Amino acid sequence: MSKERVLIANRGEIAIRIMQACKDLGLDYVVVYTKEDESSLHVRLAQERGGFKRAYRISNYKDPNEIFSVADQAKCTAIHPGYGFFSENFGFARRATMRTRPLTFIGPRWEVIRDLGSKINTKRLAKKLKVPVIPGSDELIYNEMEAEEVAEELFFLQKEQGVQHPSVLVKASAGGGGMGIEEVSRLDVFRMVYRKIQNYAKRQFGDEGVLIEQCLRDYQHLEVQLLCSSHDEVVHFGTRNCTIQSSGRQKRLEVAPGFDPAVCEYPFDAEGVLDQIVRYSVRMARHVGYDSIGTWEWIVCRDGSPYLMEVNTRIQVENEISARISRIKGGTEPTNLIKEQIKVAFGDRLGFTQKDVSFEGTSIELRIVAEDTNRGFAPWCGTITRFDYPEEPWARLYSHVPRDIPYKIPTEYDPNLALAIIWGQDSEQAKERARQFQKGTVIEGKGAKGEDIITNLDYLYDRINDILQF
Repeated sequence: MSKERVLIANRGEIAIRIMQACKDLGLDYVVVYTKEDESSLHVRLAQERGGFKRAYRISNYKDPNEIFSVADQAKCTAIHPGYGFFSENFGFARRATMRTRPLTFIGPRWEVIRDLGSKINTKRLAKKLKVPVIPGSDELIYNEMEAEEVAEELFFLQKEQGVQHPSVLVKASAGGGGMGIEEVSRLDVFRMVYRKIQNYAKRQFGDEGVLIEQCLRDYQHLEVQLLCSSHDEVVHFGTRNCTIQSSGRQKRLEVAPGFDPAVCEYPFDAEGVLDQIVRYSVRMARHVGYDSIGTWEWIVCRDGSPYLMEVNTRIQVENEISARISRIKGGTEPTNLIKEQIKVAFGDRLGFTQKDVSFEGTSIELRIVAEDTNRGFAPWCGTITRFDYPEEPWARLYSHVPRDIPYKIPTEYDPNLALAIIWGQDSEQAKERARQFQKGTVIEGKGAKGEDIITNLDYLYDRINDILQF
């Protein structure tokens, strides 16, 4: 593996985490960056390592031709897409592995990305394997009259069930991360929303197929973290709770494990539900021959009923909290899931089984973002002049924001600033440490008109106590 050279086709904190994983594995790597990201820390760290050229400027992270051109110029043998961008683009993964100068795609096989990247395909497979899914359409809908008929039926069923405020979700089939989804609570506006999502799906994914589902309300959003290899090995790293989200369904606080009866008296068997969604997720992974890192996303209603939402065929922002509570073969250090993902991409066996994985404590992730939570989580733009945070043995912070020079937040990308990973022996200690970390974090800056920077730090602090509550 030491002869491999990895192109990191992403930016920000995930690029830095992948760089560190490559360094730990003794792998060469190169990064890409745009003009707007010239002062990003991932660029500086790559340049400071020395040796051959490690940072290549491109015009757009979403231009596959530029990405592959850099790969050839830098003599890369593999490509890591991170999350977002090309991470769940099966066409990109296929091209990487089938081109004249093939690259190892650090992710699942392109066929798996294709099959599980579609919410419809995932729903069909789940039903085949008797895995519960959210009520709604079983096929992509391209006709608005047919879509309206499905929506009308879902409204009727909800009224029959006594749902006080029935609604449906209109989803772009290939969407993810809360994008391409809108809620409709009145049938008379359904067609307008349907056309909007259909146009979005066509622009973003080249497929205007839309999925219609019942909108479930009183629920928790859970995830199951899996790691699989091409040797038919499937291991899970527990569950996460990602219920606290922005108004645009973007996650803001996450915690592992997914439920904790010591924190909340759940109206169902919490441990039983967690075991159930893990078993369902493992069943699907084995069926498709999953061979990388992956996340199965679930909704758990107040009566304990679980419903599979989708599968994310990539590393996720929040994978680190699952890693932080996991130990392999009784080791003292947390698992590094990005390192494990890279190893299996190069054909390695896991080297451990489920029996070798143990869990310790609770971990919380705070997503620190420049946004105004009082104005619908509107992004804030400006220049950061100070960024300080506590140095604690129980905390890790991942950020592309330099601490020694001013940093102008690029308007071209989401204004994510950092991920803070907090660990505690139990959930109460983890929450108290999260509060302590937030209090000790200082971010200063000015906007174009001289106004003070706006971040979501206060919002995160106020929501910490809501973690794991139903």
